[in-house]
Amino acid sequence: MSQHFSDRTSSPSLLARVKEYLPARLRRDVPVVPVVRLSGAIGAVTPLRPGLTLAAIAKTLERAFTTRGAKAVALVINSPGGSPVQSRQIYLRIRQLAAEKKLPVLVFVEDVAASGGYMIACAGDEIFCDPSSILGSIGVVGGSFGFQEMIRKIGVERRLYTAGEHKATLDPFLPENPDDVARLKAIQREIHAIFIALVKDSRGIRLKGADDELFTGEYWAGDKSVSLGLADGIGDLRSTLRARYGEKVLTPVVAPASGMLSGLLGRRAPGAGSLGALDGIRALPDDLISALETRAIWARFGL
Repeated sequence: MSQHFSDRTSSPSLLARVKEYLPARLRRDVPVVPVVRLSGAIGAVTPLRPGLTLAAIAKTLERAFTTRGAKAVALVINSPGGSPVQSRQIYLRIRQLAAEKKLPVLVFVEDVAASGGYMIACAGDEIFCDPSSILGSIGVVGGSFGFQEMIRKIGVERRLYTAGEHKATLDPFLPENPDDVARLKAIQREIHAIFIALVKDSRGIRLKGADDELFTGEYWAGDKSVSLGLADGIGDLRSTLRARYGEKVLTPVVAPASGMLSGLLGRRAPGAGSLGALDGIRALPDDLISALETRAIWARFGL
């Protein structure tokens, strides 16, 4: 009896032997940091080709934050911005999940995290970037075209009927009205103030630049961004996570669910092929305009 007991205590436990055959992602002794990629222009682009929105990524974020054994959640961001509403909603959802699950959020910027893209990046407890990454553009921009001279030259008469003094504000087929522009700029200042408050609240004392430098809409490359406190350091995802959690850290990519229906509808993951609207017979006029607008957003940052 005593001999049998001795054999049991000197040999590996059954649990230890079972662990050897478990996939690494199911073992509690292996650190896991799920990765979510947030790429592309922010906001609705066309009905069949949505951009980066909370509705499109909510489930993905939830899956990442509920990953078994997660030590943190990593966000890889590559976005030139877009809708301020969607940007803030995504930011808030990330912070809510981080608080609920008590997990740190590490952000890694690829080419660009600018405007709304930087607003989302501020959801990270720490922000890392490449020396050539572009960060910032903390401002608000809007634009339109004026076609009144063109339609006059081709003999087209504009007929517009409204109920409400300002219902036709900034109509592109009418001459620009200074009062309309003033109202638009007032709204932009309100949104800009919300953006500034969010950045200050998120980055706090880490911000090193003055307000009249940081919040003019200017943007900077990686090293300068770090010196201004817009980012915490230079680093890539693999190296940073291995240094922090060990060589065996697992970094599973949590991607949006895809199925037959989404494929038939031509839907793609946010940011996948920003100019995909130009392919085949689906290249409708609104797709073309959206593609050009998306291209213009990226082009502001030399990309």
